[in-house]
Amino acid sequence: MHWPFPLYLNIRQKVLVGLILCIFAIGSIGMMSLNNLKAIEKKQHLLQVADDLGNIILEIRRYEKNYLLYGSSEDLNETHKYLEEAQKVLARISPEEGNLKAVPLLNRLREELLTYKKFLNQMTHKGSQNEDASDSTLQEHTRESGKSLVDLSQELVILEHRRILYLLNTLKAQLLASLGILLLLGLSLVSVVANKIVRPLRVIEKTTLRIAEGDFQPIPVLQTHDETQRVVEALNRMVAELEKRQDQLVQAEKLSSLGILSSGIAHQLNNPLNNISTSCQILLEELDEGDKDFARRMLNNVEGEVHRARDIVRGLLEFSRAKEFSLAPASLSQVVERSVRLISSQVPPGIEVLTEIPEGLTLNLDFQQMQQVFLNLTMNAIQAIKNPPGRILIRAEINESDGEKEALIQVKDSGIGIPAENISHVFDPFFTTKEVGKGTGLGLSVVYGIVQKHQGTISVESREGEGTCFTIRLPLPAVNT
Repeated sequence: MHWPFPLYLNIRQKVLVGLILCIFAIGSIGMMSLNNLKAIEKKQHLLQVADDLGNIILEIRRYEKNYLLYGSSEDLNETHKYLEEAQKVLARISPEEGNLKAVPLLNRLREELLTYKKFLNQMTHKGSQNEDASDSTLQEHTRESGKSLVDLSQELVILEHRRILYLLNTLKAQLLASLGILLLLGLSLVSVVANKIVRPLRVIEKTTLRIAEGDFQPIPVLQTHDETQRVVEALNRMVAELEKRQDQLVQAEKLSSLGILSSGIAHQLNNPLNNISTSCQILLEELDEGDKDFARRMLNNVEGEVHRARDIVRGLLEFSRAKEFSLAPASLSQVVERSVRLISSQVPPGIEVLTEIPEGLTLNLDFQQMQQVFLNLTMNAIQAIKNPPGRILIRAEINESDGEKEALIQVKDSGIGIPAENISHVFDPFFTTKEVGKGTGLGLSVVYGIVQKHQGTISVESREGEGTCFTIRLPLPAVNT
């Protein structure tokens, strides 16, 4: 079955629906309140008329009493005059009767006014014919009718007072209910904005900061079926692509390092090859003499040099080989030793590379990538020592920070140092202070990314003319604690 409307609303539609509901609620509440205010206004007008009618009826009763006491024709005329005015007041109320609950009361008032007028006319007729207008029965009926008029007018006033109070209480209840509805709608809208917009934006913000620090963990995708889900999915694709680019960058930096090391590696291989060649020549010359011990020594020398050349080539191949990032227990001293061995041919005379790594210190490392870290840091240290002699020290120790143990590794040099204004930029991609063609500015950026992938941190301290110290902190596995 095909639905005419989407099953899931996106954020814009949700906000729009919330605003439409708020506007509808405000409009409905406003219309109801306006109707109540109009009703109160109508009731207030009727109450004023009822008060006027009550005052007129009191005046009628006053002149009626004066007439009955003193028999003055002027009092009788005033009574007729106020009686006509009372009927006019009732006539003004008539157009509004259709909406009033006081209709029966007004009808009784109208009937009672006619009855009172009939008695008053009888009294006037008797008076005009010089008959005794003080007939006790007629007077009694007139008084009772007048009293009924007073009672009915007061009842009308009381009724309208009650109706006004009822409408005011209804209006108050409507306003309170409307405030509750608006509050619920507002909270719902705030909840939608907070959960569907603000919270995902904060997650995206934190994720971008994590990515900037080299953490490429994907974000969990919530099935919200709106823009935030699509943004998170796109961000996860971007994170995966960035991680792939990071690995490519590490590999490119390896190849760059191999290019720098190539001449030194050739020199390192040349020495064992020369020794092999020399041993073979001597062995050939002395072959006729048949000295087996001498031949054995020469062959042992050849074997040792072959192993030496094999180790050089193996270290080079292992370093250059591309593989997926994976952590495994590894001896830190072996990582540093192989890195120093690879770069040893690039160390100028007068520069000493020292290592102080505890033999039993084992960390969860990606051997190749951590080798790249020490290779880059050592290469930078060599280039920082412009005028040998100088010294590079790679040391490590177990340090306790915030109750947790960690491996603290330092690479110190006695070079020219880094200017203070450049300290905050040394890990930025493509930032370099070297001459054009002497560096890409990616070495320390790659180092930073590799250390972050190992759940560690790296910092730098430097003073111009005194040297630089890079400090790496890596989590310590349980085997070392």
